[in-house]
Amino acid sequence: MEFMKQRTTLFLTSVLLLSIGAVAHQDLPSAPSASVAPQQEVQAQPQPPAQAAPAPEPKNQPLVLQSLEDRKKQPAQQPQTQTQKPPASSPSAGSAPAKGNLDDSLLPPPDSATDKPGTAPDTTVKPDTKNPDDYTVSKKVDEVNVIFTVTDKHGKFIKDLKKDDFSVLDDKRPADAIRNFAAQTNLPLRVGLLVDASNSIRDRFKFEQEAAIEFLNQIVRPTDEAFTIGFDSTTEVTQDFTNNTELLAKGVRMLRPGGGTALYDAVYRACKEKLMAHPDKTTVRRAIILLSDGDDNQSRVTREEAIEMAERAEVVIYAISTNLADKGRGDRELQRMAEATGGRAFFPFKIEEVANAFSDIQEELRSQYAIAYKPNDFVADGRYRSIDIETKNNKLKVRSRKGYFAPKS
Repeated sequence: MEFMKQRTTLFLTSVLLLSIGAVAHQDLPSAPSASVAPQQEVQAQPQPPAQAAPAPEPKNQPLVLQSLEDRKKQPAQQPQTQTQKPPASSPSAGSAPAKGNLDDSLLPPPDSATDKPGTAPDTTVKPDTKNPDDYTVSKKVDEVNVIFTVTDKHGKFIKDLKKDDFSVLDDKRPADAIRNFAAQTNLPLRVGLLVDASNSIRDRFKFEQEAAIEFLNQIVRPTDEAFTIGFDSTTEVTQDFTNNTELLAKGVRMLRPGGGTALYDAVYRACKEKLMAHPDKTTVRRAIILLSDGDDNQSRVTREEAIEMAERAEVVIYAISTNLADKGRGDRELQRMAEATGGRAFFPFKIEEVANAFSDIQEELRSQYAIAYKPNDFVADGRYRSIDIETKNNKLKVRSRKGYFAPKS
């Protein structure tokens, strides 16, 4: 009996142990650490090939297309880089140097620094010329031409002076040599008449028109050319270059007052688009006759930018104020522009004196000197260089432009 109890106990113990083992064996596969983690490891390992093959391809596709577009553009750019190489061995060949000179010619150095001042404005401003050399300065420019006026203390013009009566300072240093000197009373004129047609001068506009027409009738000769511009808030060329005084008079009478005043824009455009672009092949005098109250309120360029363009185009500005006895800020603006370019500003006290101012300008344009000199230590670096012309007679006064922009080599 006792034996049977022991066998029963052993049997139950064995069954219990087997049951516990089975339960333990069933729990192991269902544990997350035994089933999920291995799956993650298996999935993580194939990911690198998945990124290298199917998934990234759609993301990289636009980059491939973009590079193809870039390659399409390259053939159009390669000729430019190829054309820029030849000038390295041959400066006169290729389009790249011409383009560089043309870009500089948009604001070119005053062509008084050339043997023929009238040629460079023509050849540098016209980019459609067939021969690139026409607007490319191929030699080193080392000569400056200046037209100036000499008066005594009473304002009377002195016309009988000689070369030895003058000394020239270029950039504060004496000129190396004076190569040419002459009294230029008969030089051809290139004149722009700029008439302020804004509302501010409406009450005296008619008289000013007639005075301007009379001035043109008296000054324009067969070898001269003039044009007319009216400006208010915009600039309008009413008559292009001509020596026909009837056409010029018609251009003046076409003007109608109204609007604001874009004075600086008008001067800038007249210098750049008309006087500097005129195809002169001989030495001429370029001048602007400016009839205005000087009160600018519409221009996009500044006064100094307008003056700089006049200096580059070798233009002398003569200003006639329409303010009469009522002087103001506008008169100071006119005087600044005139003095910077070697001209004069006139301030009539009454409307009848406007005609006298035109007469004085006419006389001055026929009473000037021209001098050509070689600067000391000239460098073609595009820098502004001052000009000072003096006489041995301290009682005489010389009036000329204040300086010029050296060309860039």
